[in-house]
Amino acid sequence: MRVGVVILPQFPVGELRRRWASLEERGFAHGWTYDHLAWRMLADEPWYSTTITLAAAAQATSRLRLGTWVASPNFRHPVTFAKDLLSLDDVSGGRIVAAIGAGGLGWDSAVLGRPDLPPRQRVDRLAEFVELTDLLLRQGETTWHGEYWTAERARMHPAGSRERIGLVVAGNGTRSVRLAARYDGWATIGPQGHDDTDSWWAAVGELVATHRTAREAQGLDPDGADRYVDADSVPGFSIDHPGAFDEVVDQARGLGFTDVIVHWPRPADVYVGREESLDRIAARLHDGIWQG
Repeated sequence: MRVGVVILPQFPVGELRRRWASLEERGFAHGWTYDHLAWRMLADEPWYSTTITLAAAAQATSRLRLGTWVASPNFRHPVTFAKDLLSLDDVSGGRIVAAIGAGGLGWDSAVLGRPDLPPRQRVDRLAEFVELTDLLLRQGETTWHGEYWTAERARMHPAGSRERIGLVVAGNGTRSVRLAARYDGWATIGPQGHDDTDSWWAAVGELVATHRTAREAQGLDPDGADRYVDADSVPGFSIDHPGAFDEVVDQARGLGFTDVIVHWPRPADVYVGREESLDRIAARLHDGIWQG
């Protein structure tokens, strides 16, 4: 079981470099940052560019895998996003992973004046976004006319001459999980509407079964893709509570997840905890893998 950490894109470059470098020094497998223009109760706090944050993180590290948690079609276009990914992958020496979700309602969907889409259409848009991004990352020139996205002779050199960047689809419902089965990985924060731990994990287990079944239906190894779960989404989870992370790892491993993600603790509002709690987790890691 690999363990990674999300660092929100809130910090000036000096503190940014310290935090990302410390993830690598502590032995975590991967680090992530949010892809929002503003986010919930932190909308009036400092909030920096996702791609620039990851570029700086790449310069502060040498081994750590780096990714978006998660990129959103609400304000991104596959052509410009693929170009950013190619550039980040070069800067990082091939360490970029792109997690992409359907995008919710709120700041990111409203800021550009676009109409809100109902859930089904957001998943349709996501499917087209990921398919086009995948194609762009595989070849030097792409033309595409879809329902949601258009590309006219989009140049993406040196795509196709190097290993394609991994694409992880985020999903918490049946349709998005089935979509994720087509790609390199699936990430989830779990379904909504479950206030107790047991029912939440049971619902997540049903999503894992959906992912396995969908991969089998496509002739793929049912356990041949990465599966990421967000520890902070587990009802009642606190990184400061002794044994809480151990319980998440045990549950996730039993369901077939390959990776657990936790947020860098904040002093207030959300993901509240102490930075020292990361050391307790790191003490159980060897080359980014949980021991125990």
